[in-house]
Amino acid sequence: MPSFDTPGRGPAPLQTLEHDDYLALRAGARVLERDHYGEKVLVLADGSYLKLFRRKRLISSAAWYPYAKRFADNALALAEREIPCPGVIGLYRIPSVSRDAVRYRPLEGQTLRQLVRSGADAAGLRTQLGRFVAELHGAGVYFRSLHLGNIVLTPAGTLGLIDIADLRAGARPLPAHRRRRNLQHLLRDAQDRAWLQADTTFDTAYRAAPEAQRR
Repeated sequence: MPSFDTPGRGPAPLQTLEHDDYLALRAGARVLERDHYGEKVLVLADGSYLKLFRRKRLISSAAWYPYAKRFADNALALAEREIPCPGVIGLYRIPSVSRDAVRYRPLEGQTLRQLVRSGADAAGLRTQLGRFVAELHGAGVYFRSLHLGNIVLTPAGTLGLIDIADLRAGARPLPAHRRRRNLQHLLRDAQDRAWLQADTTFDTAYRAAPEAQRR
């Protein structure tokens, strides 16, 4: 089975993984997430993760720009901006299960959703989150899946992103209308929304961050 780990370099292209090699890769794996279409996220025996992508429509941009490749490209873009995120090991096309996949080293830490629901310091987290989201927007990052379950507090005390296939990173800071739209994504979950709006610390921290002024 080929190895695709290329530290310090761009992601490898999608490599076709034959069925026997796929079975060998997933031997001893634990299924972390699945839906009625099948397995979605596996924790492999070595602790790395394998995320499987299904093309949802026959005619789709995923045909020429697979989600596995988007994940890898976004990981590079975030790393260039010094934003913590998973580290990509390899990209696969697996014809036998009609899936593309990305294998990666997970970002260590706990999601903000986990921390909030365990009773962690609310005001401190809201302040840190406000600054972090302003940093993302100032760096040109628009994350459609921006919510507390996809933001991780790392052991180093910094915030980072996971589940990053649905993200765009541009060369310029986000304009005001895209910032407003992205901030609305944080409010989609009712419990997340109640926590964020419990006081004004998130909003104050976001507006006070130097990145919030960049246009």
